[in-house]
Amino acid sequence: MQTFRKTRPDAPAGFFEVEAAGLRWLAATETVRVPRVLAVGPGFIELERVARGVPTEAAALAFGRALAALHDAGAPAFGAPPEGWSGDGYVGDAPLPLRTEATWGRFYARWRIEPYLAAASLTTQDAATIAALCDRLEAGDFDDGAPPARLHGDLWSGNTLFTPDGVVLIDPAAHGGHRLTDLAMLSLFGSSELRVILDAYAAASTHLPEDWRSLIPLHQVHPLLVHAALFGGDYGARAAAAAQRALALR
Repeated sequence: MQTFRKTRPDAPAGFFEVEAAGLRWLAATETVRVPRVLAVGPGFIELERVARGVPTEAAALAFGRALAALHDAGAPAFGAPPEGWSGDGYVGDAPLPLRTEATWGRFYARWRIEPYLAAASLTTQDAATIAALCDRLEAGDFDDGAPPARLHGDLWSGNTLFTPDGVVLIDPAAHGGHRLTDLAMLSLFGSSELRVILDAYAAASTHLPEDWRSLIPLHQVHPLLVHAALFGGDYGARAAAAAQRALALR
């Protein structure tokens, strides 16, 4: 078996350990494919090496169905960390609170939007728009009764690898949340065979709300705020625009 070792001597405490816990939590469902964790410790993680392949419609179909099955494997609560881990995590290089709430709207407002507002350097108007969205989330206006899903949590195309044997997921920010979170992240920056993946997912899932496609911007507010906090640019304005689109829905 070929291996791959990631090292980062300045990694914050738990950086690779929570990644390993997330990979194991996803693998335990026997749905999606992830690299096997071979070793992990402060400043490093050693994984099974993943061979790159060409995106195909067949692999995308299989992945969409597998992702729905992963989500349906569930989580103890919205915000729950992967099994075997206590404490917070990371999404990319940004801290990711892993705190539980009884409802998704409250969790999303308190632990996915509000922690990133100050660092996102928003205009007064954009901050007011996002604050209005948080009020609506806290009130439960976007809750749909679906149970917590087991999420990859950082499902952009760079973490969705097409291999000769199908799609393999890497670098999770795994936690319990809303299944649209993964679909929204996959849609945010585009992905090979995205339409096929989403259609296959929708056909396999039993928990998507009927208007799920229109709700994608709501679930993109968090990753856009994370990007605003990390990279600046127009990500903060884009987060506010996504929030405004969500506010117009319900």
